[in-house]
Amino acid sequence: MEAKRTVRDILDRLPDDCSLDDVLYHLYVISAVNRGQSEVAAGKTVSHDDVARELRKKWLIGAAG
Repeated sequence: MEAKRTVRDILDRLPDDCSLDDVLYHLYVISAVNRGQSEVAAGKTVSHDDVARELRKKWLIGAAG
């Protein structure tokens, strides 16, 4: 039932002349946010410092090659 409620809420908020692409985009965004929240709740996160360290490593190694 939660999915149907979400779709109805989206449809109620979008303008009457919205396209199917508009609807799909909003569904995608809500789905992605929900997935992210579930991952955070499950502890599947990476700290900002870890990401920054990995990016520095990647770009410094790539620049040296």
